[in-house]
Amino acid sequence: VKVKDLTLIDGKAVLLSPKAEAALLRQAGVLRIDDDVVVEALIGGGILAEPALTQSAEVLPWGVDKIDAEKVWGITTGDPIKVAIIDTGINLTHSDLKANIKGGYNAINSRKSANDDNGHGTHVAGIAAAIDNEIGVVGVGPQIDLYAVKVLNAAGSGYLSDVIEGLDWAIQNGMKVVNMSLGTSSNVQSFQEAVQRVNRAGIVQVAATGNSGGSVIYPAAYPEVIAVSATDQNNVIASWSSRGPEVDLAAPGVSIYSTYKGSTYKTLSGTSMAAPHVTGAVALVLTQTAKCDTDLNGNCSPAEVQQRLETTARDLGETGKDNLYGSGLVDVYAAVA
Repeated sequence: VKVKDLTLIDGKAVLLSPKAEAALLRQAGVLRIDDDVVVEALIGGGILAEPALTQSAEVLPWGVDKIDAEKVWGITTGDPIKVAIIDTGINLTHSDLKANIKGGYNAINSRKSANDDNGHGTHVAGIAAAIDNEIGVVGVGPQIDLYAVKVLNAAGSGYLSDVIEGLDWAIQNGMKVVNMSLGTSSNVQSFQEAVQRVNRAGIVQVAATGNSGGSVIYPAAYPEVIAVSATDQNNVIASWSSRGPEVDLAAPGVSIYSTYKGSTYKTLSGTSMAAPHVTGAVALVLTQTAKCDTDLNGNCSPAEVQQRLETTARDLGETGKDNLYGSGLVDVYAAVA
């Protein structure tokens, strides 16, 4: 039974019995069969989530302040950068987000909207791009164009095939940055190939390292992706933040206040919260091409953007790049100003 086409990787998602799988593998033109693994939103495991709160006067979240994003808003007023939040969707009517939401797609069911029925994606979106409008919170890049790409269900989980379709949508619709605050411990070749094709399309990919305190999960572990670990207000890595040589940057991820489903606000912790700080930073750097265009070809490649953010990061932990903080805490002012 065919579930969907996956044109990004020249494949299909299908339901197969073991007998059918063996028969299909023998057919000419079938390169391999990969498991359609479950991918999870990276929040959970003993990480305290405070009750949702209603709208109040705008505050500058400590994470946005810590990476000095607000210091560059006067100079990053060029073309808004198209950022896809590949997640549980976004609360499409949230008063702190809706003016920035320019579109979206539901990869689970294309006949339905990309509205968030979990809350995770809305929280992530607010960290990256909540509007500066005197209510609630303000994001790293308050003028970013947001696109909601729903690949995870109300429980915060989904299938790799939906993530791959979401990445394909990002390419087809001209995204400049994708945020993936999700992951799996399984290294699936189809996932890696999808990530490589997104990279070749010139899209910067940012992902959370994971919340196990163990090794970095996928897609963050792939070299084409900026892997982000989580720090607290004292610039110390969270005990649960995954670590390893794949970590590229660190960003605030403990007790982060942001937008939530139902037009509310909530404090959450996780590497899921750290990644969109870097996604917002990427978008702000992309408004200032001269800061990252090292080969002087008129645009910034994903590698050039990553290099700019890493060389301007505030070194934490051991001197130089390390397994906890990567190149250090992302510093928007140093990268953009």
